[in-house]
Amino acid sequence: MLLREDIEKREESLAPGAARSAKSIGRRVPEEPCEFRTDFQRDRDRIIHSKSFRRLMHKTQVFLSPEGDHYRTRLTHTLEVSQVSRTICRALNLNEDLTEAIALGHDLGHTPFGHSGEAILNEIHPGGFRHNEQSLRVVEVLEDSSDRKGMNLTYEVRDGILNHSGTGFPRTLEGEIVRLADRIAYINHDIDDALRSGVIELCDLPKDPIALFGARHSQRINSMVKNVVETSDGKDFVRMDEEHWAMLLELREYMFKNVYMNEKVKKEKDVQMLDKVIRCLYGYYVDNPDKLPSDEQKQLERDDVNTVVKDYIAGMTDRYALTTYQALNV
Repeated sequence: MLLREDIEKREESLAPGAARSAKSIGRRVPEEPCEFRTDFQRDRDRIIHSKSFRRLMHKTQVFLSPEGDHYRTRLTHTLEVSQVSRTICRALNLNEDLTEAIALGHDLGHTPFGHSGEAILNEIHPGGFRHNEQSLRVVEVLEDSSDRKGMNLTYEVRDGILNHSGTGFPRTLEGEIVRLADRIAYINHDIDDALRSGVIELCDLPKDPIALFGARHSQRINSMVKNVVETSDGKDFVRMDEEHWAMLLELREYMFKNVYMNEKVKKEKDVQMLDKVIRCLYGYYVDNPDKLPSDEQKQLERDDVNTVVKDYIAGMTDRYALTTYQALNV
């Protein structure tokens, strides 16, 4: 039988810079330890079993209303980030459980309709909206239960979730891995989806990055991951070397110019519709907080109406936002 103490002892053989569950800064509310799982394993399990994690299945990654079943969603993006993160983490002999927990929770606060939805909510909500901050709010506050406030995750997981994007930087090497793996994953799977949809052709991609990373999806990811591992091995940081990072940024710039804003990806009528949907929902519930569902009604006892409405809309799936809007008939 392998008990938690046995796993914690195994973690002593991890690389010097690795986070160790037995030395975690801990949870906001102390809990009795699990007999079989470390604290980082428990955090991962809590995220997977949460409602916000399940909703990722029906949230847009890039393509709005895609005609086909093979395009990425926010959930499949999350799983690919987790896979890339674990590969890098294992090769560097860091804490795989911590990396996986951060990766699985990093996008829990994303809005419906992908970054388009985030941009609209950022524009209309006082104080703006950033999905990394909302992801932290989900695990700290919104995923409530009968016996604790939020998920009560460890400090290290919460830090990694908050700092997977934005101006902050993770305090653990495992968090740094997720921050980089997020970029590796989305650039490559978005290229894959864009090629499948016909928005771009392989010959359209910038030549220098493709020459360096490879033409096929698996080649590009393998090349990027290999460079991260080789550059970071034995170091107190996780990164690519300057050449590979510059080529990654060139691919990212190309995607923003030619895919993310492409009319074939975000048809004008779809963009106008989702803009109308989010603005209408936000305005309606701010003006009529008594029409919010019962759970959000309870939240009004704790937070102002704008915050409650923002939380409600950010938690919606694409289809729930559309059906709710249609039901309002406004």
